[in-house]
Amino acid sequence: MERMGSSVKRKATARQHKAEVMIAGEQLRLRLHDSKLIKDRRYHLRTYPNCFVAQELTDWLISHKEAPDRGTAVRLMQHLMDHDIVHHVCDKRSAFKDAKLLYRFRKDDGTFPFNTEVKVFMRGQRLYEQLISGRSSILQVREEQGMSYQRSFPGCQMIDWLLQNGEAESRRQGLELCRALLEHGIIHHVSLKHHFFDSALLYQFCINFRRRRRLAELLSESEGEGLGLGRAGEAGSQMQEDSTDSPFVLRRTPSQDGNSTFLSVQPSKEIRVVSSKRRGSLPSQQNGPGGYFPPAALSSASLAKCNPKSVLRRSVTCQELLSPGAPFIKRVLTVVGDAVGWGFVIRGSPPCYIQAVDPGGPAAAAGVKVRQFVYQVNGQCVLHLDYRAVTRLVMTGPRTVVLEMMEPLD
Repeated sequence: MERMGSSVKRKATARQHKAEVMIAGEQLRLRLHDSKLIKDRRYHLRTYPNCFVAQELTDWLISHKEAPDRGTAVRLMQHLMDHDIVHHVCDKRSAFKDAKLLYRFRKDDGTFPFNTEVKVFMRGQRLYEQLISGRSSILQVREEQGMSYQRSFPGCQMIDWLLQNGEAESRRQGLELCRALLEHGIIHHVSLKHHFFDSALLYQFCINFRRRRRLAELLSESEGEGLGLGRAGEAGSQMQEDSTDSPFVLRRTPSQDGNSTFLSVQPSKEIRVVSSKRRGSLPSQQNGPGGYFPPAALSSASLAKCNPKSVLRRSVTCQELLSPGAPFIKRVLTVVGDAVGWGFVIRGSPPCYIQAVDPGGPAAAAGVKVRQFVYQVNGQCVLHLDYRAVTRLVMTGPRTVVLEMMEPLD
């Protein structure tokens, strides 16, 4: 069986580091929002929304023990700039300066590059969350050539799982997806010897998406120390799947059996977050025609497999929603995401609607309800878009999402 070439390994390692940077950057962004360091600021008679002062951030990184000194803090932020996580508000500077200059996270102004690499990353994050949350997960302790590996899975079983959960339409498509995940440093062969095959060879996720990162790890990894990226069996031992600090998972309410629940039709009915076909992240990390919303992906997003039965009492068309005198009322709602997301699930192709709401999340507090139809996201009409496109808008936009909803009068 063909072995994985050194060039593929190098590319996977580089992309894996990129994924770690994206996770660490997003976690930092959410912490700075919570600390009120990111806010609208005025300079020379102009207001710059959702930005921070470099000097203040440097102070914050040192006081929160993310950097031992100002020089290291600057290097950390420069690393985020080099990876398109942060930029100067006017894009006049390519270097991060420890001064009274304004910078902004690209996720807060919609300039974050939503390229193929990011899509694969979000897809991998979504699949990871589904597999970790599942009751009968294929991630188990297994042996290969006399060695035991934590949370490993045979390639053939992963493809079976993708087909069973609607993540792939054929074994060939499943194989292509898994190969992309491996080439982007999301999964790897347990002994790093093989590419991905539809066989009994064992593989693992290289990244624990839930682990809280320390920014100093980014510099260590870029310098070749590889902290947090573990090899083979070490990767599994570093996993802390019980952690709930990840901003890349949907907001969840713990229940007695350890599963997450969202409020759907009646409070007595639960929607278990096991899979979904799009970030349902963060919208809906998806699994079906729906998406989650916290800060992760997607057609590749974070997925929760919600109740497969639609909460709608009847099907509704875009034409019906727009017709004069239709029994719907428009409501504008502002949802401010917290450290784990927005807390709602969308489903459907045009028009999209709210399938479930976390009763303790930001969306519920803002007035988001099941059966509402999504009309606009941050001022952009999405009535004729499918859930993937709507999810993408939320995921790549600012933490504060302005939704215009159409709510049935009955």
